[in-house]
Amino acid sequence: MNIRTEQGAAHAAIRGIGAYRPSRVVPNSEIIERIDSSDEWIQTRSGIKERRWATDEETVRLMAVEASKQALERSGVDARQVDCVIVATVSHYQQTPALATLVALDLGTDRAAAFDISAACAGFCHGVAMAADMVRGGSAGYVVVVGVEKLSDLTNVTDRGSAFIFADGAGAAVVGPSDTPGIGPVVWGSDGEKYDLIRTPSWLEGLGSADARMPFLEMDGNPVFRWASYEMAKVAHQALDRAGITVEDLDVFAPHQANMRITDAMARAIKLPAHVKIARDIAEQGNTSAASIPLALDRMYAEGDAVSGDTALLIAFGAGLAYAAQVVVLP
Repeated sequence: MNIRTEQGAAHAAIRGIGAYRPSRVVPNSEIIERIDSSDEWIQTRSGIKERRWATDEETVRLMAVEASKQALERSGVDARQVDCVIVATVSHYQQTPALATLVALDLGTDRAAAFDISAACAGFCHGVAMAADMVRGGSAGYVVVVGVEKLSDLTNVTDRGSAFIFADGAGAAVVGPSDTPGIGPVVWGSDGEKYDLIRTPSWLEGLGSADARMPFLEMDGNPVFRWASYEMAKVAHQALDRAGITVEDLDVFAPHQANMRITDAMARAIKLPAHVKIARDIAEQGNTSAASIPLALDRMYAEGDAVSGDTALLIAFGAGLAYAAQVVVLP
């Protein structure tokens, strides 16, 4: 007996990008007293001048939906054409059901498949890779990929090493069929030996104790810095090689907005030419984990550093330690 299979589009591409930035702007001046620090120290260490923190009303659901609506509008795709919604997040605090099912409902999709993935800061690039494979494989025509985080809930505001880093927001992309290649092969993986470098304590451990509290994010910054700055340069070159291009062919470099020093170190290690525009959204947005790349691209469009048709290298890395990179043509 032969089982029938499906064949999708010859190629996949990102058709539109959307973003949602929370309304509350938190400058370094609101952070420094609690951690006995200074604006200069924070900027020197991370490049962050201010960050966005969501209000109580700005839930992960609301932010994800608003970013997705904008991405759909910019792509010209009707929500009823969406076959799947993928939400990358570590800050949807209800273990089940998936946040993606509510996003699909709110968007008005026609009973789209919907699920969450947990790949921390690498989640958006994982989602784009999965969506591209779905479109080419025939299991979906259009896929909405969302990265959304409300990391302010997980931030220990008295921890000098991390209180100034994390932030909130959402970014989304619509992935669909294309006549020409728009999303290159993904290079992804993980290094479980470094599993504990970025972490939250177990919920059972945190909430089952006598002084129950929300488990805060914890990070060993120096080894993460060294790993991301140099090991990810190798991954970047692998993604370029698999896409069949060189650094000279790039127009845009959009890494996960973890730390400005990491971005600068990666750019040097990759040997980016001077003409390549580099995303630096972290200065005003902070580190939004899975949301950081689409948010950064949204700012690059707004400031004229990215235009439709540009060739961009996306690379993300974070807890796990998980990573993913691909070359894309910007919508």
